[in-house]
Amino acid sequence: MLDTDLNKPWWAMRLAYGLVPIVAGLDKFTNLLTDWRQYLSPWVEPLLPISSTAFMYAVGIIEIVAGIIVLTKYTRIGAYVVSAWLIAIALNLLSAGHYFDIAVRDLVMSLGAFTLAKMTEVRERSTTVQRPEFGTRGLQPSRVGA
Repeated sequence: MLDTDLNKPWWAMRLAYGLVPIVAGLDKFTNLLTDWRQYLSPWVEPLLPISSTAFMYAVGIIEIVAGIIVLTKYTRIGAYVVSAWLIAIALNLLSAGHYFDIAVRDLVMSLGAFTLAKMTEVRERSTTVQRPEFGTRGLQPSRVGA
């Protein structure tokens, strides 16, 4: 049986990795938190068939969708998507030659999303596996003098 003490951290991680991508994705359209285009590696921008602003809109949509998936019954898949996405962001930042602190943060966050996916796998497995319970035939304690 899955330890119920793991429910609280699982829910906390699920909410974090669901809501944060949604908020970051929405902010790609408003730039209230930051101008997201500054984080695009300089060598990537000339390769884009669209403007950096349009590219950030597409990034925002992907982030919103990934966050929503984490918050649905497909948490495991969404968490893997968020984990991979954060690695891609970190690689972009590293290739830019600056924002190393943010790249390291995103790699660590990627590990958290990966952990959420693995925790979800354990939760899913524990609800489908049936184990014999104490008190079933053969597992009952014997009573003396009965």
